[in-house]
Amino acid sequence: MSDDEREEKELDLSSAEVVTKYKTAAEIVNKALKLVISECKPKAKIVDICEKGDSYIREQTGNVYKNVKRKIERGVAFPTCLSVNNVVCHFSPLASDEAVLEEGDILKIDMACHIDGFIAVVAHTHVLQEGPVTGRAADVIAAANTAAEVALRLVRPGKKNKDVSDAIQKVAAAYDCKIVEGVLSHQMKQFVIDGNKVVLSLSNPDTRVDEAEFEENEVYAIDIVTSTGDGKPKLLDEKQTTIYKRAVDKSYHLKMKASRFIFSEISQKFPIMPFSARALEEKRARLGLVECVNHELLQPYPVLHEKPGDFVAHIKFTVLLMPNGSDRITTHPLQELQPTKTIDDPDIKAWLALGTKTKKKGGGKKKKGRLEEHVVAIVLLFLVLHHASVLLHRTASFAHVKFQRYLYRMAQQIMLLGCMHR
Repeated sequence: MSDDEREEKELDLSSAEVVTKYKTAAEIVNKALKLVISECKPKAKIVDICEKGDSYIREQTGNVYKNVKRKIERGVAFPTCLSVNNVVCHFSPLASDEAVLEEGDILKIDMACHIDGFIAVVAHTHVLQEGPVTGRAADVIAAANTAAEVALRLVRPGKKNKDVSDAIQKVAAAYDCKIVEGVLSHQMKQFVIDGNKVVLSLSNPDTRVDEAEFEENEVYAIDIVTSTGDGKPKLLDEKQTTIYKRAVDKSYHLKMKASRFIFSEISQKFPIMPFSARALEEKRARLGLVECVNHELLQPYPVLHEKPGDFVAHIKFTVLLMPNGSDRITTHPLQELQPTKTIDDPDIKAWLALGTKTKKKGGGKKKKGRLEEHVVAIVLLFLVLHHASVLLHRTASFAHVKFQRYLYRMAQQIMLLGCMHR
């Protein structure tokens, strides 16, 4: 096998090193999410919280894989977003923004981390209040969480992406909520946060994706957004957009000096992963980013809104399709929920009853094989001790007799073990 072939083979979960990198990234982003939630307090500035989340990921990823021969890229794979109430997603303001949190806000936290391009994403919904979450706010969070649990059980080798789409829509309807349009769950690969294999959260005639079957050793970012509104979010203000990703397949000779400067900086600092405009000099960025977006050199992540008064919940997690089943590696406990709806649908109950691990045949044989190994080891030990007793007999007959009795007792134990084995 050539070096190129070996490197290509190691890019999926068949490599233990790849699995370790995914799980290391997941551990960091889970802790970053916990930190961000702890910082969410009334009157706290949203931009400060977002920056703390990103800084934590940069700090923690900088502490791993330092002493390796090959330089390993690591850090933020998606900037920390904190979208409040009817804001659906991607709100990660600039340093000059003065927006703060208020008691009772429904917060959607979205972030991602990577080690060597192997990405762990997570999104969580938290209500800024003490005590259990009740009413329609509880309904919308329960809808997203239950849909995520169903998706976890259906994203498995042999199942189709359409199976998942239909199921999560049914879950949302059970809570009298809607799945938000346009949300996609993507397969992820090394340095690819939005792969070609996707799960469409809401299937409709206007949006189509290719049918795909899940396979072993794949990784997915399962993304669920639910709403008590109509589930058709709108872009209200393009100036709120601060997250972009370089479109590596596009090229254009920019006219403005500011645009060329900004695009050069982006190409050096953020050649592949999404980034926040906070990382750029703000005044120059405002001028340069517009031309870059207009000529499709950058892909924007717009801030979308439902109608005022609508409740929105967001749950996202990373799942590894391992040979022994689906392994959800990013998560955070929900607050206590007291929804107004309960799940009575038999299909949903059946989906939730499915396990996430695969039962492998032949497990008994492996156990039997291990027992045989123990018996062989004991027999070998007996032979060694018997040989020692022969040597001992040459020097002390009394000691030999005692030792021989000990060996007979051990032999009886071996015979008993053999009978139990049969």
